[in-house]
Amino acid sequence: MIRQQIAIIGGGPAGAFAAEQVARSGREVTLFDEKLAWEKPCGGGLTDKAIVRWPFLREAEVERNWITACELIAPSGRTTSFRLNRPIAIFSRLTLNGLLLERARHAGAALVRERIVSIEGQAGNWILKSASGEHRANFILLAAGARNPFRGLAAHVPGADDFMVAMGYYIPGTRQTVQVQFLEGLHGYLWVFPRLDHSSVGICGRMQGQSTAELRRRLEALLPNLGLSTAGARFYAHIIPSRSEASFERSALCGNGWAVAGDAAGFVDPITGEGLYYALRSGELFAQAVRNGKPESYAELVKRDFLPELERAARIADRFYSGEWMGDSVIERMVQLTARSPRFRDLMRDLFAGVQEYSTLRSRLYRSLPKIAAEALVSTLWQAGKSAPGSSPLAIG
Repeated sequence: MIRQQIAIIGGGPAGAFAAEQVARSGREVTLFDEKLAWEKPCGGGLTDKAIVRWPFLREAEVERNWITACELIAPSGRTTSFRLNRPIAIFSRLTLNGLLLERARHAGAALVRERIVSIEGQAGNWILKSASGEHRANFILLAAGARNPFRGLAAHVPGADDFMVAMGYYIPGTRQTVQVQFLEGLHGYLWVFPRLDHSSVGICGRMQGQSTAELRRRLEALLPNLGLSTAGARFYAHIIPSRSEASFERSALCGNGWAVAGDAAGFVDPITGEGLYYALRSGELFAQAVRNGKPESYAELVKRDFLPELERAARIADRFYSGEWMGDSVIERMVQLTARSPRFRDLMRDLFAGVQEYSTLRSRLYRSLPKIAAEALVSTLWQAGKSAPGSSPLAIG
């Protein structure tokens, strides 16, 4: 075995999973985080794609809420609900991070509850300083989240337009349906993610053009419509990476003696805001590069694996939120077709499960469009027939 001292800064999903996988390969790895497991602002949803890839997420004896239904609400107020044939597992982040950190500890990683305040030196001789002293490492993985204070190591430092601001409440009580509401003029959405004994309810939008105060007002004004209130709730706020395609292209994922993973690398879907799968996968790919004795190959592994999918999402994000399709806004048409076409509902189920990639979405959609349109037309006529006084569904027109 090659003994290699690796320091991981950040104990979220990317850092914790990387620490476990690196430790299992026989390398010396130390993870630094000032809080370790704590309740981080996040929906906490893990798709079927993640659960299938990492079965321990299903098998671990920890609390989670299995969700099998989804409700979509368009800016016009049009609503549709559908069943999920592949359930979403919703964890509290305290539980999820605790699980991942315990697995890292059991694999042999050293966990240090300290905040690293500065990094000096160079590859092979990094000096990490905390309030209590100094630590040394040969290689550093930066996994300190969206606010990563050491992102200056990368060739491109993201700006305000590379983030969404998110805020919300942990509201007591739970339910069995995920709700997603889109709002007029908002590049983002409102969500209700039910956890085991409370719901993470929040709103997110691009930092440019949206004040945090305005986002909070919009959220609080809409809560009664969802049957929710802030009584007994706890407020949270944070930022979410939302990279443009150009920003992804300019960002360096590793350099001489360092690499970056998870939210710190901007690995979040710019349309959905989903980042847990990409955090875990980036940690796993980093460990694979280390295990192969070529940590510098990490960037190439990411580019061959999931980065093209995030770049495609960045390419179409603006069109999704503000574009038009078939004579209406993309979102209005999406909600309408979900309600009226079984074939389109199947597509939406696959998107929520994480198994429908953007790379094949357009071809699948246009290949199915004639049947989707026919199903939508039949559904519309059926509804019209049911609502017409004295008519039967078979006597339309």
